[in-house]
Amino acid sequence: MNILFVFYVPSGGVETLNRQRFSALKKFNINAHFLYYENKRKQKLLNNHIGPTFISNNDSEIKKILEDGKYSAVVVVSDFQALARFRALGYNGKMILEIQGYGPKHVAKGALSNAIPQVNAYADGFLNPKTPHIMQLLDELYPSVPKFSFNNCFDTSQFSYRSLPLDGVRKIAWIGRIEDNKNWREFLQIGYQLVHNYYPNIQLLMFEDPTLSVPNERVKFKRLITQLNLSKNLTVHSNVPNSQMANYYSIIGDSGGFLCSTSKVEGAPYALLEAMSCRCPVLTTDSDGVRSSIIHNQTGKYYTLGNIDNAVREAKELMNNKALRESIRSNALEHVKTHFSPDLYAQNFINMLVSLGINYKA
Repeated sequence: MNILFVFYVPSGGVETLNRQRFSALKKFNINAHFLYYENKRKQKLLNNHIGPTFISNNDSEIKKILEDGKYSAVVVVSDFQALARFRALGYNGKMILEIQGYGPKHVAKGALSNAIPQVNAYADGFLNPKTPHIMQLLDELYPSVPKFSFNNCFDTSQFSYRSLPLDGVRKIAWIGRIEDNKNWREFLQIGYQLVHNYYPNIQLLMFEDPTLSVPNERVKFKRLITQLNLSKNLTVHSNVPNSQMANYYSIIGDSGGFLCSTSKVEGAPYALLEAMSCRCPVLTTDSDGVRSSIIHNQTGKYYTLGNIDNAVREAKELMNNKALRESIRSNALEHVKTHFSPDLYAQNFINMLVSLGINYKA
């Protein structure tokens, strides 16, 4: 059985999800293929998907992909306009619209409201990773469309903790795009307080994909780094291959630092799962989609969005309370293993296909 997953670009959490679910589904005789409309990076693909991966936004090429693949279902991530497009190109199989996140809640509501005519006409169901605000919107806007909500998958055996040499410098990391919803300003402000008031030698690491940033935000980003006098303490890493990130997370965790997520709203951020799998503790805002992975003082820590003092207090406790820190590191890893296991994801996915009337054979 072949399933086609469609998204705009091979980057961010959706790309990570696609690579993770290829292996999860393959074990159960489901072949995942991937279509991205464009690749903004210089390399053909930054990370290996293993399965067939296409880069095209051309109707005739997509038509051939759909015909050759003989797909039992097409899962379109976010792009509701693809529903009518693919039907027009001759695809008659099941189509599922997957919502991994639209950023701010008002943007999500606007996008899902605009999608109503196409979804009602062409979609067979919705899929989302148990994101509370998305589930609420789907129930409100699409009472009669089948909805499937289950956690994304994460293989902790393939992406896990590594014992590596340390340089003696505590590290705090941030991962995202230089745009408003990822809230880079707040990370810099938290970093400023920690560096200038408590830990002058701390190292701040920011991981980003510059091809997806907003240009005027980048100007403000550079300006704020200068204003806060963080240049000596801050290192920005661009397009680090995912295979190398386990090293960074492991070192950050062992250095006594943590991953700081400052997002305003998230769907189901993979960076947190990656960190947790590598025993790197997480301090995050309650950005909605993180609730399936972070339980306060058990698998990570929350701080109140916009409250820098609260963030600094929680950060200091996470760094200084060694018993709590070690408990969080261990609990977080077990949480990912249990609730995001590839086999659990595959079973949920198969149940979704069967529920939609697709004949699955193991």
